[in-house]
Amino acid sequence: MSKSAARLGIGGPVGSGKTALLEAIIPKLMDRGIEVAVVTNDLLTTEDADRLKGRGFLPPERIIGVETGSCPHTAIREDPSMNILAVKDLELLYPQLDIIFIESGGDNLASTFSYDLVDSYIFVIDVGAGDDIPRKKGPGFAQANLVVINKIDIAPYVGADLDLMRHQAPLYRQGKPIAYTNCKTGEGLDQVINFILETVLFCSPSVIGS
Repeated sequence: MSKSAARLGIGGPVGSGKTALLEAIIPKLMDRGIEVAVVTNDLLTTEDADRLKGRGFLPPERIIGVETGSCPHTAIREDPSMNILAVKDLELLYPQLDIIFIESGGDNLASTFSYDLVDSYIFVIDVGAGDDIPRKKGPGFAQANLVVINKIDIAPYVGADLDLMRHQAPLYRQGKPIAYTNCKTGEGLDQVINFILETVLFCSPSVIGS
């Protein structure tokens, strides 16, 4: 009997760095022997899928672009059937897969994933959207299994108070984990990798790849 791959959602607003996060963490997971595939969502294009294919770290057949044609969160929450079919196609083609990432189309702070589609999900925001994002207590931010606060390097240039975000975000996350990342330098990515290994794949980071 073929195994079922773990399914991890990657959600967040337009421009928060969801695709950049995948570009940064997938090679690190592959270096540890993790078998990966990706489903991306865009409204009327396969832009994000094409971008990932262009990076060349995965065979293009392991990346499926879903054109939702409707509100982005509909395809990951109210009616995730297109994404479920894409996941099933990947599992049939690659029964050895350990994890399938499902990247949402750019959405707002209310975006959450259906647990019929994913086992857990990451919600990505960036400091350029404002240091008040944690205080807005959006369901995506509050409920995600992991929040990634991305682009921490640009905080001084956009007038965002990163220290304030570090203080307030845990209050509204109620103990659930937060990673602060810079995908260009790799800062904070180890925490994301460890979350995936320990919480999604249920294996020890010290064992994988040893």
